[in-house]
Amino acid sequence: MDDAYQISPQKEVLYGEESRKALANFALNYKETNLKLIYAIVKVKKAAAKTYVKLGTGKAGVYESVVRACDRILAGEYKEQFVVDALQGGAGTSANMNVNEVVAALAGKIWREEKKEELLIHPLDDVNRGQSTNDVYPTALRIASIELLRELSDGCAKLQQALQLKEREYEGIKKLGRTELMDAIPVTLGEEFGAYAQAVARDRWRLYKVEERLRQVNLGGTAVGNSSNADRKYRFMVIEELREITGMGLAAAEYPMDITQNNDVFVEVSGLLKALAVNLMKISGDLRLMNSGPHGGIGEIHLKPLQAGSTIMPGKVNPVIPEMVTQVAMKVMANDYAITMAASRGEFELNAFLPLIADSLLESLMLLERAVELFRSKCIEQLEPDRERCEALLEGSYAFATSYTRVLGYDRVSEIIEQYKGNPGAVKKALEEEINS
Repeated sequence: MDDAYQISPQKEVLYGEESRKALANFALNYKETNLKLIYAIVKVKKAAAKTYVKLGTGKAGVYESVVRACDRILAGEYKEQFVVDALQGGAGTSANMNVNEVVAALAGKIWREEKKEELLIHPLDDVNRGQSTNDVYPTALRIASIELLRELSDGCAKLQQALQLKEREYEGIKKLGRTELMDAIPVTLGEEFGAYAQAVARDRWRLYKVEERLRQVNLGGTAVGNSSNADRKYRFMVIEELREITGMGLAAAEYPMDITQNNDVFVEVSGLLKALAVNLMKISGDLRLMNSGPHGGIGEIHLKPLQAGSTIMPGKVNPVIPEMVTQVAMKVMANDYAITMAASRGEFELNAFLPLIADSLLESLMLLERAVELFRSKCIEQLEPDRERCEALLEGSYAFATSYTRVLGYDRVSEIIEQYKGNPGAVKKALEEEINS
């Protein structure tokens, strides 16, 4: 087994037999379950434990120890104990068990330290009481997704503002517009950045609104959504506790079996992430073209030079941030396809492929959040226009000719352009003479 999956001999091992089995069975050496998801599962365990404290369930002090164990994990301790691969069979059971075992062991340790006596706190009978992976895992994925969505939405708002600042800053810079990479009619550089800002604004709003769809959770629905083995008082109270812990407006699903069975909400969220990726890729592509050169390309803007661009060509600098953003966008699109396929493969009361949905969705959210931040700070805010180059390309084109068609007609303007092809100045002079004759 790969060393990355082993705990250092000096570290105390808190996970148990089921986690060890998962380590052996899913030894992909890919990556461990996303910590955002792990922490969200721990928050569910904490909410359940706090509920049981209020209900007076179990031996006095047990669930208080569970709560304290959860708090220590959420404070960033014991990260190395969460070892199960992100892609696992069993619809997330191994990730849930990994958390159950670590929380139980840590709670038992806390009990011994405080009570000076031994007590077995059971990962299933105590920590997982009234729960199933099938309501814990989807609930945790919704919590983790909301947390990351909020960060990404804020990042998009800042990117939008940076683009709008460029819109105002460049409103007086006239340049050549292009359609299908061919000369079109005059625009301003400010108008182009204003259009980019509008696209990102739509993304920001869509991401902000989709949180509503994620707030319904099936916690308390247990294995198939009909609340088997979950006490009625617990079902009502645990959502309240989870709301308090997360600071989110979570609500019990009206029909828990639906959320247990169906994952179309995650497909919807992923689709909106793909829409953002599409816009980021398009803007990045435009910036790469406008920055191309410095002498053999368009050269209407200059991206900040960040690092050497070649190991053989001195002085070459590449548009590395737009290139990085483009690759992130491609990865998000690939993840969207994986999420789509995984969500469509559920059968009856459960989807066995939820771990792939979780890993792909959280990866897309985290990648986009970082990419948007870097795109704004290292590219958009740092770029500079080349006013002289914009003017030169505009003056060297026939972009002005379109405005004459209202008077002379399309065909006559085309004839004059053809007559003086290669000499925009002569074309302009001939058009003016034709109008004034």
